[in-house]
Amino acid sequence: MKGKSVLITGGAGFIGSHLVDALLLRKANKIVIVDNLFLGSMENLSEAMKSSRMHFHREDAADLFAMDHLLARHHVEVVFNLATKALLYSFENPEGAFSVNVDIMRTLLYLQRKGAFQTLIHCSSSEAYGTAQIFPMDENHPYVPATPYAAGKAAADLMALSYAHTFGADLSIVRPFNNYGPRQNQDRGLEAVIPLTAARLMRGEKPVIYGDGLQTRDFIYVEDTVRGILAAYETPAARGQVLNLASGKEISIVEVMRGICAYFNYHGPLEYRDARPADVRRHRGDIRRAQEILGFTPRVGFEEGLKKTLDWYAGKV
Repeated sequence: MKGKSVLITGGAGFIGSHLVDALLLRKANKIVIVDNLFLGSMENLSEAMKSSRMHFHREDAADLFAMDHLLARHHVEVVFNLATKALLYSFENPEGAFSVNVDIMRTLLYLQRKGAFQTLIHCSSSEAYGTAQIFPMDENHPYVPATPYAAGKAAADLMALSYAHTFGADLSIVRPFNNYGPRQNQDRGLEAVIPLTAARLMRGEKPVIYGDGLQTRDFIYVEDTVRGILAAYETPAARGQVLNLASGKEISIVEVMRGICAYFNYHGPLEYRDARPADVRRHRGDIRRAQEILGFTPRVGFEEGLKKTLDWYAGKV
């Protein structure tokens, strides 16, 4: 990445801001962030923006003319596409949750094909798979998206792969499983389980489980995800590939709750509510392809990552 001019859509968001930090350390020459701040926050970039190599633009990454202008203005070589809207937005605005993924992908693929930039690294989601049909879930797992958000992710992936196959587009797709870590969204009722539960406990409220709590997830710490994203760019053999980024382990939501409660020394009851519609029942990623192609192995175990995450949230109070 040294000396490269890079654009990150969604760069003020959770994963995006950690990618920004990593690119600064790897001495990218210019880091251009495009974010409409729907979920992103300038607070996530408070340290990064002190660098003269940073350039922030509050724009919609689906806006063809804005993106064309910014790519040319900054002579961008590489685009990392992380812009999206949270899964839970599917229940507020299903059409918007679906279309944002497809609209951004359409814009980026058009601009790449006309020569506006060279390489696209697209960040998908394990939600495109839906609930596990085979176990563990490898990259050949069928698309069975359960929400409009997931369907939009799947559609964007298929569109990107079609351009790779038809036009030789220089791109790779990484498919992270359940990310967690500092800076994960805490606002708008769209929070993931770890920041939401931490916030409830810090407010003196009971933690809430939707359904029976036995649904499982494969949690990957955000810094591991970022290493995988960068490796997908730096590894030529990753072009045209879909690559899972996961821990390769599953943990139930009840177990996650117990870990959060233990951290905050909470010994009270858990509140059970009706299961959310279309909730994925079981996830565990197969990461053999990423290991073979990228040399990717997660470094942060769940207990260590959870402590780092909760230390960050507790320090925000």
